[in-house]
Amino acid sequence: MFGTSGIRGPVGDEVTADLALSVGRALGIDTDRVVVGRDPRESGAFLTDALTAGLRESGTDIVDLGLAATPTVGRAVAWEDADAGVSVTASHNPPQDNGIKLWQESGQAFDADLRETITERVRAEEVSLVAWDAVGERTTADATVRHRDVLVESVDLAEPLSVVVDVGNGAGGVTAEALTALGCDVETLNGQPDGSFPGRPSEPTAENCQSLASLVGHTDADLGIAHDGDADRMRAVTAEGDFLSGDVLLALFGRDAATAGERVAVPVDTSLAVADYLAAADIETTRTPVGDVYVAEAASDPDVAFGGEPSGAWIWPEQTLCPDGPLAACKLAALAAERPLADRAADVETYPIRRASVDVDDKAAVMERVAERVQRAFDDVATLDGVRVDLGDAWFLLRASGTQPLIRLTAEARDADRAEDVFDTARSILTRERKDEK
Repeated sequence: MFGTSGIRGPVGDEVTADLALSVGRALGIDTDRVVVGRDPRESGAFLTDALTAGLRESGTDIVDLGLAATPTVGRAVAWEDADAGVSVTASHNPPQDNGIKLWQESGQAFDADLRETITERVRAEEVSLVAWDAVGERTTADATVRHRDVLVESVDLAEPLSVVVDVGNGAGGVTAEALTALGCDVETLNGQPDGSFPGRPSEPTAENCQSLASLVGHTDADLGIAHDGDADRMRAVTAEGDFLSGDVLLALFGRDAATAGERVAVPVDTSLAVADYLAAADIETTRTPVGDVYVAEAASDPDVAFGGEPSGAWIWPEQTLCPDGPLAACKLAALAAERPLADRAADVETYPIRRASVDVDDKAAVMERVAERVQRAFDDVATLDGVRVDLGDAWFLLRASGTQPLIRLTAEARDADRAEDVFDTARSILTRERKDEK
Protein backbone atom coordinates (compact mmCIF):
# COMPACT_ATOMS: atom_id res chain seq x y z
CA MET A 1 0.00 0.00 0.00
CA PHE A 2 2.83 2.38 0.88
CA GLY A 3 5.67 3.13 -1.51
CA THR A 4 8.89 4.81 -0.43
CA SER A 5 7.08 8.17 -0.59
CA GLY A 6 3.84 7.15 1.09
CA ILE A 7 0.57 6.23 -0.58
CA ARG A 8 0.35 7.71 -4.06
CA GLY A 9 -1.71 7.07 -7.19
CA PRO A 10 -4.68 8.05 -9.35
CA VAL A 11 -7.66 9.49 -7.48
CA GLY A 12 -10.79 7.34 -7.70
CA ASP A 13 -8.71 4.28 -8.54
CA GLU A 14 -5.88 3.69 -6.10
CA VAL A 15 -6.50 6.69 -3.87
CA THR A 16 -10.08 7.06 -2.63
CA ALA A 17 -12.01 8.63 0.24
CA ASP A 18 -12.61 5.10 1.54
CA LEU A 19 -8.85 4.52 1.71
CA ALA A 20 -8.27 7.88 3.41
CA LEU A 21 -10.94 7.03 6.00
CA SER A 22 -9.28 3.67 6.66
CA VAL A 23 -5.84 5.26 7.06
CA GLY A 24 -7.32 7.80 9.49
CA ARG A 25 -8.91 5.04 11.55
CA ALA A 26 -5.67 3.01 11.53
CA LEU A 27 -3.57 5.99 12.59
CA GLY A 28 -6.13 6.94 15.23
CA ILE A 29 -5.68 3.68 17.15
CA ASP A 30 -2.60 4.93 18.97
CA THR A 31 -2.57 8.72 18.49
CA ASP A 32 -4.18 11.45 20.58
CA ARG A 33 -3.33 14.47 18.41
CA VAL A 34 -2.47 14.65 14.69
CA VAL A 35 -1.50 17.54 12.40
CA VAL A 36 -3.00 17.46 8.88
CA GLY A 37 -2.21 19.61 5.83
CA ARG A 38 -2.63 19.31 2.06
CA ASP A 39 -1.36 20.59 -1.27
CA PRO A 40 -3.67 22.48 -3.71
CA ARG A 41 -5.12 19.47 -5.57
CA GLU A 42 -8.92 19.59 -5.70
CA SER A 43 -9.16 16.00 -4.47
CA GLY A 44 -7.21 16.95 -1.37
CA ALA A 45 -10.25 18.57 0.20
CA PHE A 46 -12.44 15.47 0.32
CA LEU A 47 -9.50 13.15 1.06
CA THR A 48 -8.62 15.34 4.05
CA ASP A 49 -12.26 15.30 5.17
CA ALA A 50 -12.33 11.50 5.02
CA LEU A 51 -8.99 11.04 6.75
CA THR A 52 -9.80 13.44 9.58
CA ALA A 53 -13.21 11.78 10.02
CA GLY A 54 -11.44 8.48 10.62
CA LEU A 55 -9.12 10.09 13.11
CA ARG A 56 -11.81 11.97 15.00
CA GLU A 57 -14.13 8.98 15.32
CA SER A 58 -11.15 7.20 16.89
CA GLY A 59 -10.95 9.92 19.53
CA THR A 60 -7.96 11.73 17.99
CA ASP A 61 -7.81 15.52 18.01
CA ILE A 62 -6.98 17.20 14.70
CA VAL A 63 -4.94 20.32 14.02
CA ASP A 64 -5.91 21.29 10.49
CA LEU A 65 -3.29 23.41 8.72
CA GLY A 66 -5.33 23.65 5.52
CA LEU A 67 -3.19 24.37 2.45
CA ALA A 68 0.40 23.93 3.63
CA ALA A 69 3.76 22.81 2.27
CA THR A 70 4.75 19.30 3.27
CA PRO A 71 7.79 20.52 5.26
CA THR A 72 5.46 22.86 7.14
CA VAL A 73 3.36 19.84 8.11
CA GLY A 74 6.43 17.83 9.07
CA ARG A 75 7.74 20.60 11.32
CA ALA A 76 4.31 21.32 12.83
CA VAL A 77 4.07 17.87 14.42
CA ALA A 78 6.52 18.98 17.10
CA TRP A 79 5.26 22.58 17.17
CA GLU A 80 1.72 21.40 17.94
CA ASP A 81 2.84 18.71 20.42
CA ALA A 82 1.23 16.09 18.18
CA ASP A 83 1.90 12.38 17.87
CA ALA A 84 1.99 12.34 14.06
CA GLY A 85 1.41 14.40 10.96
CA VAL A 86 -0.32 13.71 7.66
CA SER A 87 0.32 15.39 4.31
CA VAL A 88 -2.40 14.81 1.73
CA THR A 89 -0.28 15.23 -1.39
CA ALA A 90 1.09 13.48 -4.44
CA SER A 91 4.14 15.76 -4.35
CA HIS A 92 5.52 16.12 -7.90
CA ASN A 93 3.07 13.68 -9.51
CA PRO A 94 0.54 14.86 -12.15
CA PRO A 95 -2.77 16.47 -11.10
CA GLN A 96 -4.87 13.31 -11.48
CA ASP A 97 -2.89 11.72 -8.63
CA ASN A 98 -3.00 12.27 -4.91
CA GLY A 99 -1.59 10.55 -1.87
CA ILE A 100 -1.02 10.34 1.86
CA LYS A 101 2.31 10.69 3.64
CA LEU A 102 2.75 10.20 7.38
CA TRP A 103 5.23 12.01 9.62
CA GLN A 104 6.80 11.32 13.01
CA GLU A 105 7.39 13.94 15.70
CA SER A 106 11.04 14.30 14.58
CA GLY A 107 9.88 15.37 11.13
CA GLN A 108 10.99 12.03 9.70
CA ALA A 109 8.52 10.18 7.50
CA PHE A 110 7.06 6.96 8.87
CA ASP A 111 9.70 4.25 8.50
CA ALA A 112 9.10 0.76 7.11
CA ASP A 113 7.89 -0.71 10.41
CA LEU A 114 5.43 2.11 11.06
CA ARG A 115 4.14 1.96 7.48
CA GLU A 116 3.64 -1.78 7.78
CA THR A 117 1.69 -1.32 11.01
CA ILE A 118 -0.74 1.05 9.30
CA THR A 119 -0.99 -1.26 6.28
CA GLU A 120 -1.83 -4.29 8.42
CA ARG A 121 -4.51 -2.35 10.31
CA VAL A 122 -6.12 -1.15 7.08
CA ARG A 123 -6.17 -4.62 5.56
CA ALA A 124 -7.56 -6.16 8.74
CA GLU A 125 -10.08 -3.31 9.07
CA GLU A 126 -8.81 -2.84 12.61
CA VAL A 127 -10.40 0.15 14.33
CA SER A 128 -10.81 1.63 17.79
CA LEU A 129 -13.88 3.84 17.54
CA VAL A 130 -15.09 5.88 20.50
CA ALA A 131 -18.50 6.87 21.83
CA TRP A 132 -20.35 9.86 20.39
CA ASP A 133 -19.29 12.12 23.26
CA ALA A 134 -15.57 11.21 23.07
CA VAL A 135 -14.81 12.03 19.43
CA GLY A 136 -11.74 14.09 18.67
CA GLU A 137 -11.86 17.85 18.35
CA ARG A 138 -10.83 19.79 15.25
CA THR A 139 -8.87 23.03 15.53
CA THR A 140 -7.06 25.06 12.90
CA ALA A 141 -3.62 26.63 12.89
CA ASP A 142 -1.47 28.70 10.53
CA ALA A 143 1.89 26.94 10.75
CA THR A 144 3.11 28.66 7.58
CA VAL A 145 3.83 31.87 9.49
CA ARG A 146 5.94 30.00 12.01
CA HIS A 147 7.73 28.14 9.22
CA ARG A 148 8.55 31.46 7.55
CA ASP A 149 9.94 32.85 10.81
CA VAL A 150 12.09 29.76 11.39
CA LEU A 151 13.50 30.03 7.87
CA VAL A 152 14.40 33.68 8.38
CA GLU A 153 16.18 32.81 11.62
CA SER A 154 18.07 29.93 10.03
CA VAL A 155 20.19 31.92 7.56
CA ASP A 156 22.20 35.12 7.34
CA LEU A 157 22.41 36.83 3.96
CA ALA A 158 25.64 38.70 3.26
CA GLU A 159 23.55 40.99 1.06
CA PRO A 160 20.00 40.94 -0.34
CA LEU A 161 19.52 39.20 -3.67
CA SER A 162 17.14 39.39 -6.57
CA VAL A 163 15.40 36.00 -6.65
CA VAL A 164 12.76 34.48 -8.91
CA VAL A 165 10.70 31.76 -7.18
CA ASP A 166 8.74 29.38 -9.39
CA VAL A 167 6.16 28.03 -6.95
CA GLY A 168 4.77 25.72 -9.62
CA ASN A 169 1.17 26.52 -8.57
CA GLY A 170 1.89 24.52 -5.45
CA ALA A 171 2.02 25.06 -1.70
CA GLY A 172 5.53 26.55 -1.51
CA GLY A 173 4.65 30.23 -1.25
CA VAL A 174 6.38 30.30 2.14
CA THR A 175 9.70 30.46 0.25
CA ALA A 176 8.81 33.80 -1.35
CA GLU A 177 7.59 35.08 2.02
CA ALA A 178 10.82 34.08 3.80
CA LEU A 179 13.13 35.49 1.13
CA THR A 180 11.17 38.74 1.12
CA ALA A 181 11.49 38.94 4.91
CA LEU A 182 15.24 38.44 4.49
CA GLY A 183 15.35 41.57 2.35
CA CYS A 184 15.47 39.96 -1.09
CA ASP A 185 13.75 41.38 -4.15
CA VAL A 186 11.43 38.46 -4.99
CA GLU A 187 9.43 37.80 -8.14
CA THR A 188 7.21 34.73 -8.36
CA LEU A 189 6.22 32.51 -11.26
CA ASN A 190 3.13 30.30 -11.08
CA GLY A 191 2.48 31.70 -7.63
CA GLN A 192 -1.27 31.05 -7.48
CA PRO A 193 -2.03 27.66 -5.85
CA ASP A 194 -3.85 25.48 -8.38
CA GLY A 195 -3.88 21.71 -8.17
CA SER A 196 -4.27 21.33 -11.92
CA PHE A 197 -0.76 22.85 -12.26
CA PRO A 198 -1.59 25.04 -15.28
CA GLY A 199 1.76 26.88 -15.32
CA ARG A 200 3.98 23.82 -15.72
CA PRO A 201 4.11 20.16 -14.68
CA SER A 202 4.66 19.87 -10.95
CA GLU A 203 8.05 18.15 -11.01
CA PRO A 204 10.80 20.81 -11.10
CA THR A 205 13.00 19.42 -13.87
CA ALA A 206 15.14 21.35 -16.33
CA GLU A 207 12.59 20.69 -19.06
CA ASN A 208 9.67 21.88 -16.94
CA CYS A 209 11.49 24.97 -15.65
CA GLN A 210 12.51 26.55 -18.95
CA SER A 211 10.44 29.67 -18.26
CA LEU A 212 12.22 30.15 -14.95
CA ALA A 213 15.65 29.68 -16.53
CA SER A 214 14.82 32.14 -19.32
CA LEU A 215 13.49 34.79 -16.95
CA VAL A 216 16.47 34.57 -14.62
CA GLY A 217 18.98 34.51 -17.47
CA HIS A 218 17.49 37.55 -19.22
CA THR A 219 17.10 39.76 -16.15
CA ASP A 220 19.36 40.91 -13.35
CA ALA A 221 18.17 38.14 -11.03
CA ASP A 222 20.86 36.46 -8.94
CA LEU A 223 19.09 33.16 -8.45
CA GLY A 224 16.09 31.10 -9.53
CA ILE A 225 14.25 28.66 -7.24
CA ALA A 226 11.74 26.00 -8.29
CA HIS A 227 9.47 23.79 -6.16
CA ASP A 228 7.13 20.89 -6.77
CA GLY A 229 3.48 20.78 -5.70
CA ASP A 230 4.10 20.35 -1.97
CA ALA A 231 7.52 22.09 -1.81
CA ASP A 232 9.46 19.20 -0.34
CA ARG A 233 11.69 19.48 -3.43
CA MET A 234 13.82 22.43 -4.50
CA ARG A 235 15.86 22.91 -7.66
CA ALA A 236 17.79 25.99 -8.77
CA VAL A 237 18.93 28.18 -11.65
CA THR A 238 22.08 30.30 -11.69
CA ALA A 239 22.11 34.01 -12.52
CA GLU A 240 23.15 33.04 -16.06
CA GLY A 241 19.98 30.97 -16.48
CA ASP A 242 21.61 27.56 -16.15
CA PHE A 243 19.56 24.87 -14.43
CA LEU A 244 21.82 23.11 -11.93
CA SER A 245 21.92 19.34 -11.71
CA GLY A 246 20.75 17.76 -8.48
CA ASP A 247 24.17 16.18 -8.01
CA VAL A 248 25.89 19.57 -8.12
CA LEU A 249 23.42 20.98 -5.60
CA LEU A 250 23.95 17.97 -3.37
CA ALA A 251 27.71 18.49 -3.50
CA LEU A 252 27.41 22.21 -2.67
CA PHE A 253 24.95 21.71 0.20
CA GLY A 254 26.98 18.83 1.64
CA ARG A 255 30.25 20.76 1.55
CA ASP A 256 28.62 23.73 3.28
CA ALA A 257 26.85 21.69 5.97
CA ALA A 258 29.54 19.17 6.93
CA THR A 259 33.03 19.53 8.33
CA ALA A 260 36.05 17.24 8.10
CA GLY A 261 35.31 13.84 9.61
CA GLU A 262 31.54 14.15 9.24
CA ARG A 263 29.36 12.30 6.76
CA VAL A 264 26.73 13.17 4.18
CA ALA A 265 23.93 10.72 3.38
CA VAL A 266 23.25 10.18 -0.35
CA PRO A 267 21.17 7.61 -2.27
CA VAL A 268 22.78 4.86 -4.33
CA ASP A 269 22.10 6.66 -7.64
CA THR A 270 24.19 9.71 -6.72
CA SER A 271 27.03 10.77 -9.00
CA LEU A 272 30.68 10.07 -8.25
CA ALA A 273 31.13 13.84 -8.52
CA VAL A 274 29.51 14.29 -5.12
CA ALA A 275 31.78 11.84 -3.32
CA ASP A 276 34.88 13.26 -5.03
CA TYR A 277 33.98 16.87 -4.19
CA LEU A 278 33.25 16.05 -0.55
CA ALA A 279 36.29 13.80 -0.16
CA ALA A 280 38.51 16.77 -1.03
CA ALA A 281 37.30 18.31 2.25
CA ASP A 282 37.67 15.02 4.17
CA ILE A 283 33.89 14.52 4.22
CA GLU A 284 32.63 10.99 3.69
CA THR A 285 29.45 9.88 1.95
CA THR A 286 27.21 7.10 3.19
CA ARG A 287 24.87 5.43 0.70
CA THR A 288 21.18 4.81 1.31
CA PRO A 289 18.33 3.34 -0.71
CA VAL A 290 16.58 5.87 -2.95
CA GLY A 291 13.84 7.74 -1.06
CA ASP A 292 13.90 10.63 1.38
CA VAL A 293 12.71 8.37 4.20
CA TYR A 294 15.95 6.38 3.92
CA VAL A 295 18.11 9.49 3.66
CA ALA A 296 16.36 10.83 6.76
CA GLU A 297 17.04 7.59 8.66
CA ALA A 298 20.74 7.89 7.86
CA ALA A 299 20.74 11.60 8.68
CA SER A 300 19.50 10.82 12.18
CA ASP A 301 22.99 9.45 12.98
CA PRO A 302 24.95 12.02 15.05
CA ASP A 303 27.90 12.25 12.63
CA VAL A 304 25.74 12.79 9.53
CA ALA A 305 25.51 16.55 9.01
CA PHE A 306 23.39 16.56 5.88
CA GLY A 307 21.41 14.31 3.59
CA GLY A 308 20.07 14.85 0.12
CA GLU A 309 18.79 13.37 -3.10
CA PRO A 310 19.62 14.61 -6.61
CA SER A 311 15.86 14.70 -7.27
CA GLY A 312 15.71 17.78 -5.02
CA ALA A 313 15.06 16.56 -1.46
CA TRP A 314 17.38 18.21 1.07
CA ILE A 315 17.62 17.44 4.80
CA TRP A 316 19.43 19.40 7.51
CA PRO A 317 18.98 17.09 10.53
CA GLU A 318 19.67 19.81 13.10
CA GLN A 319 16.53 21.54 11.79
CA THR A 320 14.20 18.73 10.72
CA LEU A 321 14.30 15.25 9.21
CA CYS A 322 11.65 16.27 6.68
CA PRO A 323 12.92 17.39 3.26
CA ASP A 324 12.44 21.15 3.40
CA GLY A 325 12.46 22.83 0.00
CA PRO A 326 11.91 26.35 1.39
CA LEU A 327 14.82 25.88 3.83
CA ALA A 328 16.99 24.71 0.93
CA ALA A 329 16.01 27.82 -1.03
CA CYS A 330 17.05 30.11 1.83
CA LYS A 331 20.29 28.19 2.41
CA LEU A 332 21.14 28.44 -1.28
CA ALA A 333 20.38 32.16 -1.32
CA ALA A 334 22.85 32.60 1.54
CA LEU A 335 25.52 30.74 -0.43
CA ALA A 336 24.80 32.78 -3.57
CA ALA A 337 25.00 36.02 -1.59
CA GLU A 338 28.56 35.15 -0.53
CA ARG A 339 29.71 33.91 -3.92
CA PRO A 340 27.86 33.57 -7.25
CA LEU A 341 26.23 30.20 -7.65
CA ALA A 342 27.78 29.58 -11.07
CA ASP A 343 31.28 30.03 -9.61
CA ARG A 344 30.52 27.53 -6.86
CA ALA A 345 29.09 25.03 -9.34
CA ALA A 346 32.21 25.32 -11.51
CA ASP A 347 34.25 23.92 -8.62
CA VAL A 348 32.37 20.62 -8.83
CA GLU A 349 33.92 18.43 -11.52
CA THR A 350 31.11 16.49 -13.16
CA TYR A 351 31.26 13.23 -15.08
CA PRO A 352 29.19 11.67 -17.87
CA ILE A 353 26.15 10.00 -16.35
CA ARG A 354 23.34 8.22 -18.19
CA ARG A 355 19.86 7.63 -16.77
CA ALA A 356 16.81 5.89 -18.24
CA SER A 357 13.56 4.27 -17.13
CA VAL A 358 12.00 1.15 -18.65
CA ASP A 359 8.35 0.07 -18.30
CA VAL A 360 7.86 -3.46 -16.97
CA ASP A 361 4.79 -5.50 -16.08
CA ASP A 362 6.22 -7.16 -12.98
CA LYS A 363 9.14 -5.14 -11.65
CA ALA A 364 9.73 -7.44 -8.68
CA ALA A 365 10.10 -10.55 -10.83
CA VAL A 366 12.29 -8.81 -13.39
CA MET A 367 14.54 -7.38 -10.69
CA GLU A 368 14.90 -10.81 -9.10
CA ARG A 369 16.21 -12.23 -12.37
CA VAL A 370 18.41 -9.16 -12.95
CA ALA A 371 19.94 -9.52 -9.48
CA GLU A 372 20.74 -13.18 -10.04
CA ARG A 373 22.42 -12.48 -13.38
CA VAL A 374 24.39 -9.50 -12.11
CA GLN A 375 25.66 -11.29 -9.03
CA ARG A 376 26.89 -14.18 -11.19
CA ALA A 377 28.64 -11.87 -13.65
CA PHE A 378 30.30 -9.23 -11.43
CA ASP A 379 32.40 -9.24 -8.27
CA ASP A 380 31.61 -5.94 -6.54
CA VAL A 381 27.81 -5.90 -6.30
CA ALA A 382 25.78 -4.05 -3.64
CA THR A 383 22.09 -4.88 -3.13
CA LEU A 384 21.11 -2.04 -0.79
CA ASP A 385 18.53 -0.88 -3.34
CA GLY A 386 18.36 -2.84 -6.56
CA VAL A 387 21.80 -3.94 -7.76
CA ARG A 388 24.72 -1.52 -7.96
CA VAL A 389 27.90 -2.71 -9.64
CA ASP A 390 31.20 -0.97 -8.87
CA LEU A 391 33.65 -1.38 -11.73
CA GLY A 392 36.41 0.75 -10.21
CA ASP A 393 36.45 3.43 -12.90
CA ALA A 394 32.67 3.30 -13.38
CA TRP A 395 29.43 1.95 -11.93
CA PHE A 396 25.91 1.08 -12.93
CA LEU A 397 22.65 0.64 -11.04
CA LEU A 398 19.45 -1.22 -11.86
CA ARG A 399 16.59 -0.68 -9.42
CA ALA A 400 12.82 -0.86 -9.34
CA SER A 401 10.97 2.42 -8.92
CA GLY A 402 9.33 2.75 -5.52
CA THR A 403 6.21 4.40 -6.96
CA GLN A 404 5.78 3.33 -10.62
CA PRO A 405 5.96 0.12 -12.75
CA LEU A 406 9.44 1.01 -13.93
CA ILE A 407 13.00 -0.17 -13.61
CA ARG A 408 15.51 2.66 -13.56
CA LEU A 409 19.00 2.44 -15.07
CA THR A 410 21.91 4.66 -14.11
CA ALA A 411 25.50 4.41 -15.33
CA GLU A 412 28.47 6.71 -14.79
CA ALA A 413 32.17 6.88 -15.53
CA ARG A 414 34.81 9.57 -15.56
CA ASP A 415 35.14 9.09 -19.32
CA ALA A 416 32.26 9.59 -21.77
CA ASP A 417 32.93 6.52 -23.92
CA ARG A 418 33.29 4.36 -20.84
CA ALA A 419 30.01 5.68 -19.44
CA GLU A 420 28.25 4.79 -22.68
CA ASP A 421 29.71 1.27 -22.68
CA VAL A 422 28.68 0.68 -19.08
CA PHE A 423 25.17 1.99 -19.75
CA ASP A 424 24.85 -0.36 -22.73
CA THR A 425 25.94 -3.25 -20.52
CA ALA A 426 23.29 -2.44 -17.93
CA ARG A 427 20.62 -1.97 -20.58
CA SER A 428 21.44 -5.28 -22.27
CA ILE A 429 21.09 -7.11 -18.96
CA LEU A 430 17.69 -5.56 -18.34
CA THR A 431 16.53 -6.14 -21.93
CA ARG A 432 17.38 -9.82 -21.74
CA GLU A 433 15.64 -10.41 -18.40
CA ARG A 434 12.65 -8.28 -19.38
CA LYS A 435 12.01 -10.48 -22.43
CA ASP A 436 11.36 -13.39 -20.09
CA GLU A 437 8.24 -11.69 -18.71
CA LYS A 438 6.55 -11.57 -22.13
